[in-house]
Amino acid sequence: MSERTYESAAARIEEIIRRLDSGEAGLRETLDLVKEGRDLVEYCAAELEAVGRGLEELRLEELVARLEAGTRDAAG
Repeated sequence: MSERTYESAAARIEEIIRRLDSGEAGLRETLDLVKEGRDLVEYCAAELEAVGRGLEELRLEELVARLEAGTRDAAG
């Protein structure tokens, strides 16, 4: 199996939703699909949270750089 990515997980969630919406899945398959879907949703949420933290860190670093540049300009 290939490495899981946000994109592959989101695509699989869409497949699961289509299968569940079709009404063709039996009881056991429905249970398995719901469990898999839940795990994928949790994975995607964690990935989005990690990316959000990374973006926040980049914004903070940019702010620090601007403040440092402003301090240097004011002192000069």
